[in-house]
Amino acid sequence: MGAYQLALDMGADVIEQDLVPTRDGHLVCRHENEISGTTDVADHPEFADRRATRTIDGVTVTGWFTEDFTLAELKTLRAVERIPEQRPNNTIYDGRWEVPTLEEVIRWAADEGRRRGRPVWLHAETKHPSHFRSIGLPLEEPLAALLRRHGLHRRTSPIFLQSFEPTSIRRLSRLVDTPGVVLFSSAGSRPRDLELAGDPRTVADLITPKGLREIAGYASGIGPTLDLVIPRRADGTRGTPTSLVADAHRAGLIVHPYTQRNENRYLPAEFRVGDDPHRHGDAFGALRAWFATGIDGIFTDHPDTALLAAADHRGADGTRGTPTSLVADAHRAGLIVHP
Repeated sequence: MGAYQLALDMGADVIEQDLVPTRDGHLVCRHENEISGTTDVADHPEFADRRATRTIDGVTVTGWFTEDFTLAELKTLRAVERIPEQRPNNTIYDGRWEVPTLEEVIRWAADEGRRRGRPVWLHAETKHPSHFRSIGLPLEEPLAALLRRHGLHRRTSPIFLQSFEPTSIRRLSRLVDTPGVVLFSSAGSRPRDLELAGDPRTVADLITPKGLREIAGYASGIGPTLDLVIPRRADGTRGTPTSLVADAHRAGLIVHPYTQRNENRYLPAEFRVGDDPHRHGDAFGALRAWFATGIDGIFTDHPDTALLAAADHRGADGTRGTPTSLVADAHRAGLIVHP
């Protein structure tokens, strides 16, 4: 919750949540259902016997899993920095915040929206939906019920629903009208739900004009990895931008690629500064390149940087331009003006 609040205070337009279930069916916000990297669960001897090895979407993982805990048990844990070797300064906050439920985040967003006089948008992702459905903890139905309970089930609701599994977004589109976004990993990868269904299509097939038109039948946008927008060459530098953004826009889809991070290790080679992979590089240069492709937004761990880059892209220097005729025109029409 501290990260959500900081991002909002920095000016972020949308706050993202990854959703996984508890044993008793609550949706909580964690990067993954395996929580040893994002909580202090390993320091709780009362949960030592919960450590397990599971296969999640074909990958063997050992640790502690949210589906083995009730919400009350999860609430005894505290959040920790997920990548402390890269972001050691964040570890000062380890142990400060609980694991939030999506419902708590929705209420927080509503309170913040009232305080700020504008809606606070959320971007909620169903994580591993096929896996959870297979163990009797489906995500879509509880999520839809929660959205309806809070009036967020409409096409105009200030929340996006997103998933790497297209069928999860399709299923949600039958339950609520909330805008959905299909996420894409690398071009050669295959969404887990398609793999389980015996569908041979890869991401490369889904991002063709034909595939995008199909997605537009049940979703409002796509969230591709940044390398699908501007591929990287073998030496790590930027290649030629693809037609994905234009193709998606022609299909009526918005484009929110992921994830911009300021550290050298995540930037194209020409924007790295020095040899330390954890040092911040020329993030503004990289953001200029991504914004120039026409994307509608970008997922970022550093909203302050991205917002400044977005303002630069729009040509906003913070000074006043020439007043428009709007006030005079409104007055001539007999209207008062309250900007």
